[in-house]
Amino acid sequence: MKKETILKMELTDGQAALFYLGQEGFLVKYRGKYFLIDPYLSDYVDRNCCTENVKWIRKYPAPIQAGELDFIDCVLCTHAHFDHADPDTLRVLGEVCPRAKFLVPRPIKELIGSYGIASERILGARADEALQLCGCEIVPVPSAHEELHQDAEGNYMELGYKLLLGDISLYHAGDCCVYDGLAGRIQNVDVCMVPINGRGYYKMRDDIVGNMTAEEAVFLAKESHAGLLVPMHFDLYGVNGVNPAHFVDCVCSIHPVQRFHIFAPGECYIVSAGA
Repeated sequence: MKKETILKMELTDGQAALFYLGQEGFLVKYRGKYFLIDPYLSDYVDRNCCTENVKWIRKYPAPIQAGELDFIDCVLCTHAHFDHADPDTLRVLGEVCPRAKFLVPRPIKELIGSYGIASERILGARADEALQLCGCEIVPVPSAHEELHQDAEGNYMELGYKLLLGDISLYHAGDCCVYDGLAGRIQNVDVCMVPINGRGYYKMRDDIVGNMTAEEAVFLAKESHAGLLVPMHFDLYGVNGVNPAHFVDCVCSIHPVQRFHIFAPGECYIVSAGA
């Protein structure tokens, strides 16, 4: 994945390019604007989060370095966990992308500021309050990281984002389990990006907060009439991943007409409205 390839890629006004960065990280190019969602481009988790029972070891390096992404217009983080709001990555992006805005859940604005991002560049997102950024409408959607969590003012701690790129609609769930009403919020999106690594007693015992299962992801896509289903959060860390073959089996068993794409690190996929 090279900077020159990203910048020189030509798209029509009705196309968007998705570049996969690993875990839940994506770079989105649309009409000459560049959006980063949950970029995790370091080994911060490996160096800071290992315990006696859980060893975090990246299975592959980041496909591009944060310092190369000096053209980014908007960075979106879904929640505070380090593989989604990575201090090392965000600090570098803040330095090399002087025009970039950082959109994060309102309760973690101060935390993101502590990573060296100037407060005036950080926008606090609230569920259902749409924002216009860089020619794109962004609608924050509550995410249930096992459960829905709110601060004292009712702001959700974890969010997903629905990006309306002209006629293309893209939903990135962040870390999320299915909850009542989620399918209604994301009806008919062209691209539905959701985690599939699941949850369980032994993960929770080791402080690994869970997500929806592959089966739930497919049912959610079916109920919400999603176009392209994209699984996330299954491949970077062995201690919190799953075999994507199970996801494929769930699609074939539950909703065989569902279109899907499993990304390889650094891969690009071009999407069009309704396609």
